Amino acid sequence: MRVAIVGCGFVAEYYVQSLPAYPQLQVVTVMDIDPERALAFSRFYRLPPPRETLAAILEDDSIDMVLNLTNPDSHYAVTKACLEANKHVFSEKPVAMQFEQAQELFQLAEARGLQLGCAPGSILSETAQGLWRALRAKHVGDVRLVYAEIDDGLTHKMPYRRWLSAMGRPWPYRDEFEVGCTLEHAGYYVNWLTAFFGPAHRVNAFAHAVYPHQGLADPLDRISPDFSVACIEFESGVVARLTCSIVARVSQKLQFFGDRGILSIDDAWDYRTPVRVERYLNIRRKMLVVPARRYPLPHSPHRRMRGTHPIEFSRAPAYLATAIERQQPSPLPGDYTLHNNEIVLAIQAATEGGRTVNLQTRFTPIAPLAWADDTTR
Repeated sequence: MRVAIVGCGFVAEYYVQSLPAYPQLQVVTVMDIDPERALAFSRFYRLPPPRETLAAILEDDSIDMVLNLTNPDSHYAVTKACLEANKHVFSEKPVAMQFEQAQELFQLAEARGLQLGCAPGSILSETAQGLWRALRAKHVGDVRLVYAEIDDGLTHKMPYRRWLSAMGRPWPYRDEFEVGCTLEHAGYYVNWLTAFFGPAHRVNAFAHAVYPHQGLADPLDRISPDFSVACIEFESGVVARLTCSIVARVSQKLQFFGDRGILSIDDAWDYRTPVRVERYLNIRRKMLVVPARRYPLPHSPHRRMRGTHPIEFSRAPAYLATAIERQQPSPLPGDYTLHNNEIVLAIQAATEGGRTVNLQTRFTPIAPLAWADDTTR
C-alpha cells in the first residue's frame, strides 16, 4: 500500500526503523510543518523526497493511506483533512485530544467507507497474544482482578535532555510533559484489557499534577497530570486497576489474578517479553505461590529487527494496510479503537478530585490473530 508519513519528529523515526519488516507499507513521501526537518528525515532514512504541504499529499490520488505522526494537538485536524480527501489513516495516540472529536472522526471514516486506526497496536504483539491465549485456556482459572502499572520513574530528574534519536534529535520533553503520561502510555495496557475482557462500562479515576512544571525554569504552557490511577469496570465482571506516572519508581508490571494462580509480565513495550505463570498451592491453611515458569509465546510470522525499538511501531499500520487491500475487517476495528480512546481520555480528565465516567461507547468483541489462536498449550 502506498503510504505518506505526515510528521517527521521523534516518534516517526521509530516507525521507519521497523518498516523493513513490513513490506506491505510502501512509503512514497513524507511531510512536516518544518520543511527542513522533513528533508533531513527523508535523506537520513533514504525515503522518497518530501512534499511541501499536506494539500500536496491529499491531492495525490495514488496515495492510499496517511500515517499521522504529528503532535497530538494536531491529530484531529490532520486526520479529518485526510479522511475528507478519502485517505485511510493510521494515527499516533490519541486520535484526538477531546472525545467528541475522536467520535466525529470515526463517524466520518465509517460514512466514507474508510479505515481509521490508532496507536498503540501492542495487542498485536507476541506477548499480548500469548497472554490472551493463556487466559482463554484458563491456565490460572477464572480472572476477575487485574493490576496494571506503567510508571516510568521520576522523569524530570533524569538526564532527558541528552536523550537523542538515531538522527541525533532531542527527546521532545516539553511536548511529552504537556500532553501527559496518561495519554502517552496508558493505552498500551488499556487496549490489551479491552481485547481480553470486552467493553468496559465505567471508569473511576483520579489524576493529578504532582510536579506541575516538571522542574522547568521556563513554565509549561499546559499542565497535564504526571500521575493517574483508575479502576476500570468491565461488563464481563472483571475489574482492573491501572496506574500511570512519571513520578513513581519504574514498573511496567501487569498481573492477572485468577482463582488458581497469577499470570504476569514485566514490560509493556517489549513485543516479546516473557509471560510468567505462578500457581497457588494450599498447605496447612496457607496459600503459597509455586515459583513462576515461563508460558510459551506463540510463534509469529514476524522477524525481529536488530537495533530497533522493542515496540514494532509499523506492525499496526501494516495490519491495517493488509486488511484494506484484502477488503477485510481490520483486526483492530474502529469501535474497539474509539472505546480505548474514550477510556484513556476519561482518565486524563479526572483532575480536581477525580471522577466517575459511565462510558458511552461499546464494541463488538475482537478475535485473536490467526497465528496465536491455539488454546491447547
